[in-house]
Amino acid sequence: MGIIRVEDIRCYAYHGCMEEEGVIGTDFSVTVEVKADLSVSANSNNLSDTIDYVTISRVVQEEMSVRSKLIEHVAQRILNRLMREFPSVEKSKVVVVKHKAPIQGDVQRVSVEMEACR
Repeated sequence: MGIIRVEDIRCYAYHGCMEEEGVIGTDFSVTVEVKADLSVSANSNNLSDTIDYVTISRVVQEEMSVRSKLIEHVAQRILNRLMREFPSVEKSKVVVVKHKAPIQGDVQRVSVEMEACR
């Protein structure tokens, strides 16, 4: 068993409940962790035998481009896609971070972490 982690995928997106968030947008970052049996790819050294982190990044960027009111909704969509596109993944975790959320106080970021298992 092994873990592939793609950290801090930067995106500019338009998620949020406020109307102006859908117009102005803000910075987000996403970290994805997938757990799977990596023994075949570790021995074969072939990309086709593993979970391609380029594809993970593409899935994140595609799902981040679809506006949602809630970042947990985006995280769930990312999880759903990862589990569909990579049947060998046994468990996946996604952390979506919204930088400079429009809330009162000195808050640098808010985040949501969600997991999916087979």
